[in-house]
Amino acid sequence: MPNDPSSLSRRKFVAAAGAALVAGAAGAGQAQELPSGPAGRPDPSLGSPEPLPLDRQLGFAVVGLGKLALGEIMDAFTAARRAKVTALVSGNRDKALRVAARYGVPESGIYDYANFDRIADDPNVDVVYIVLPNALHRPFAKRAFRAGKHVLCEKPMATNAEDCAAMIAAGRAANRKLMVAYRCQFEPHNLTAMRTLRHGDLGPVRVVTADIGRATDPRDPADQWRLNRALAGSGSLFDIGIYALNAARFLVGEEPVEVRAQLYAPPNDPRFREVEDVVVWTMRFPGGAQFHGSTSYSYGFTNCIQVTCDRGVMVLDPSMEYHAQRLRIRDRVIQWSPIDQFAREMDHFCMAITDNLPIVADGAEGMQDVKLMLAILEAGRTGRTISTDWGYRRAADPATTVPDNLGVA
Repeated sequence: MPNDPSSLSRRKFVAAAGAALVAGAAGAGQAQELPSGPAGRPDPSLGSPEPLPLDRQLGFAVVGLGKLALGEIMDAFTAARRAKVTALVSGNRDKALRVAARYGVPESGIYDYANFDRIADDPNVDVVYIVLPNALHRPFAKRAFRAGKHVLCEKPMATNAEDCAAMIAAGRAANRKLMVAYRCQFEPHNLTAMRTLRHGDLGPVRVVTADIGRATDPRDPADQWRLNRALAGSGSLFDIGIYALNAARFLVGEEPVEVRAQLYAPPNDPRFREVEDVVVWTMRFPGGAQFHGSTSYSYGFTNCIQVTCDRGVMVLDPSMEYHAQRLRIRDRVIQWSPIDQFAREMDHFCMAITDNLPIVADGAEGMQDVKLMLAILEAGRTGRTISTDWGYRRAADPATTVPDNLGVA
């Protein structure tokens, strides 16, 4: 029954049973073709850790019940091994009650934006997962830290570098952890691509190209705030172009030292009164690799990334979908069994909290992307080449930090 609090337990049991079958099959290989890692072993293995009992899993409060939360994140808790949903924060109480009934969240775990600070007194909440428009990330992260909770924040981390720095400082002051929800860094096709490049199977990376775009619909509430500069901070670059930017950085394994860009917004399209539409940009990496990419809010749907190396080509297409990624390395198609990326990232954060695992996508990583996107926009507005060699080095490489057996469902 959807309003039975034990329904979450049953769904987790079913998800765990299904994942166990996947784990058993993974020993025989879950991909059609596998690039060999050290000692010829497939990379990564899709085995699953033992799920923790519900009373040992960390409780999450989901802040914001929009399309992403209801379409992906809430169901991900049924696949997660270390995370459970224990609270909801919404400005619409009727909606929150319906969602709570479906996922077994008690009525006492329902908050609104005004009384959110009462979460400090809720022992069932360990982590606050912020799924709000970009400009609201800083205030809710600071409130969550003041309440003594850890914070997982959707990307982009914020609309400016100052907000990012304030979020990082608030986490340190509260002695709580901060992670940005870069789910693709935990996704098997992206991990396979990273690890293949790190092993040198294709030789040095020469060029990364990426085109990430979709058409926005101003009738859709989920797109309305994305076309509002005050809430979104920018247009397509901050929302979907960030996938190409972040992927280029984790595929090359370096940080860009300069960027160039061009911006375009159709003058008669009401969607782009406040935000840019097309952003085309290049980046130069210190080892010699080059990036060329574009993003748009008016493209026909595309999310393709290609890596050209001395000894072959790698293509991720689609590269950033919630499901059904596809990877080609030279002439080999690699298709991993479906997994829940949101469950994997939540489990990673839980292990970072409980087992002191390094956080792959910490606050510094989130701020780096925001600073780079702002540099790209500046380059587009001014026509100048912008130096980005400000010394950032990421603390943890996903290719080596994300465990091969991180919770699969």
